[in-house]
Amino acid sequence: QVQFVESGGGLVQPGGSLRLSCVSSGQLKYFMAWYRQTPGKDRERVASSNWAGDSLWYAESVKGRFTISRDNAQNTVYLQMDNLRPEDTAVYYCNEFPTPSDGWGQGTQVTVSS
Repeated sequence: QVQFVESGGGLVQPGGSLRLSCVSSGQLKYFMAWYRQTPGKDRERVASSNWAGDSLWYAESVKGRFTISRDNAQNTVYLQMDNLRPEDTAVYYCNEFPTPSDGWGQGTQVTVSS
């Protein structure tokens, strides 16, 4: 099964930016998504993109601040996160959409705090 490796997380102050990357062990699926999870909560989708990158979806909470993109030749998905807020603190994962692969990566921790 395909596996994902996420990177780019870290500690950032409110209002700061981070760029997450996700490399797939296989060819990206038509729809790919970024998800996030905080302790005690279900994993939620925050952004998704079709193959061409011209059909994008964002959760209301991140709309206007996050940008998803992909490089299909490099089997890589990106998430540019700007104007970060403390409530964006979570572990971020990428996976297929709408049916995620069982091969969830380890995720990358994003912590927004002053």
